[in-house]
Amino acid sequence: MVGMADLYDAAARAGLLTPVKVGTLIVECGFRAPAETVLDGLALSRDYEIEFPTERLLLVVGDTVEIAGHLYRVREVIALRDGSECRARLARL
Repeated sequence: MVGMADLYDAAARAGLLTPVKVGTLIVECGFRAPAETVLDGLALSRDYEIEFPTERLLLVVGDTVEIAGHLYRVREVIALRDGSECRARLARL
């Protein structure tokens, strides 16, 4: 059976994910910035967000992550689907 982490591994190999550093741990995550179009170009994303498999990373409000040399603070964490994946909303520091 293919798990959520396996899907993230495949996406990382295809170059679709962004490395996110939390302390000394680096996890490949889906990253969205405010200027990115969503809904097939009908709207702009309003928040910085990352999506990640909970098997690889657990974040709580107040944690700090580093993405492409920039620091972000976790504002909210939401479990997705069956809980094997989460979305974290971020504030750039």
